[in-house]
Amino acid sequence: MTQLNLTSMKTVYAIQHLAFEDLGSFEDIFYQHGFRVRYFDAGVDDLQPALQHPGLVVILGGPISAYERDRFPFLGLEIDLLKQRLADNLPTLGICLGAQLIAKALGADIYPGHIKEIGWSQLKLSAVTDNILAPLENIKVLHWHGDAFDLPENAQLLASSEHYPHQAFQLGQNILALQFHAEVVGQDFEKWLIGHIVELDQAKIDIQALREDNQKYAAQLEQSSHMVIERYLAQLNITH
Repeated sequence: MTQLNLTSMKTVYAIQHLAFEDLGSFEDIFYQHGFRVRYFDAGVDDLQPALQHPGLVVILGGPISAYERDRFPFLGLEIDLLKQRLADNLPTLGICLGAQLIAKALGADIYPGHIKEIGWSQLKLSAVTDNILAPLENIKVLHWHGDAFDLPENAQLLASSEHYPHQAFQLGQNILALQFHAEVVGQDFEKWLIGHIVELDQAKIDIQALREDNQKYAAQLEQSSHMVIERYLAQLNITH
């Protein structure tokens, strides 16, 4: 797989599906590498310029499902554009819904999971050479999803969780999909609790316990997840 020299492509395009689910702590890493960040709002903005961007694109999370094209028609176009982007092997990072959209665009099935996985817990990292997620070994990450996906053909599984076998995968060096949230910023966590209160109540999730776990684990996750993004950028041959 050829590496891309992105020194002339110093903008990260981020596609949001929910206002408060942004790049989080990853944004600081991009700024440190001299990138600008431009956000696109899915369902509102034309996503074609973002998904045809030759540099890095990050597809963020949200409470909708990748299989809800009838309810949210923009998902059809987003997936179609993503199919072409992935076929061109352009650098793409997906988080939660973003990971599911990548899996869908690669031909994998997306479907409701057997349990809402919301809360902080450790990953089980796959025993692969130079696992890009190695900095997250024994680190509690934030899970916040109810859907699952099959592993796309030719993708390398990077991590599983207690409840779901597919939590992260990589396709070559440029395409990385994370079902969990490594980008969350501890001081912004209250936005998640407010914004997802209906889902939390329906799933009978203890909000105070989530808040306390955030205080325990978020800072360590931020530090470790920064190392993951540094490793990913290094794979893309991005220089300062």
